[in-house]
Amino acid sequence: MLELVLFYTASTIALVATILALTRANATHALIYLILSLLAVAVVFYVIGAPFAAALEVVIYAGAIMVLFIFVIMMLNLGDKGDRREKQLLKPQVWIVPVIFTLVLLVELVLVLSQSTPAEIQGLVTPKQVGLTLFGPYVLAVEIASMLLLAGLVGSFHLGRRYLDEGRENSSRGRS
Repeated sequence: MLELVLFYTASTIALVATILALTRANATHALIYLILSLLAVAVVFYVIGAPFAAALEVVIYAGAIMVLFIFVIMMLNLGDKGDRREKQLLKPQVWIVPVIFTLVLLVELVLVLSQSTPAEIQGLVTPKQVGLTLFGPYVLAVEIASMLLLAGLVGSFHLGRRYLDEGRENSSRGRS
């Protein structure tokens, strides 16, 4: 019964956090909700008996890929105008919902880890099997995904540079 409550709570948090990530105008706030959604999905994986999938979800998605997104957002720094806007968005009504969701997930995580064993494990999947599968029949898909991430990073860098260069040109024209 406890697993069922934990499952539905984590699922609800994942859905709500994903909707909030899609509807936020500020990229940083959307990213925070997306990380929260990915952590909730990891809790769901653990509750249904897939601890390795939960660990991969946290390490790969909530860890590595989100760090890449944060790097892109930092790289697209909008200067003083962006800093002023960001200070206005740091009011409690902006961050209170992610904090509440995170606390609920933390309570769920403590409850799940306090149980002696995860839910029934249908079939044990070892890291070796995952590696052989990813770099065996799916090696092309893995390489295409890595190239798409790299292309997105390079493209966002060029778009951000052009935006910053246009802003500098406009400000220098206003001074002359």
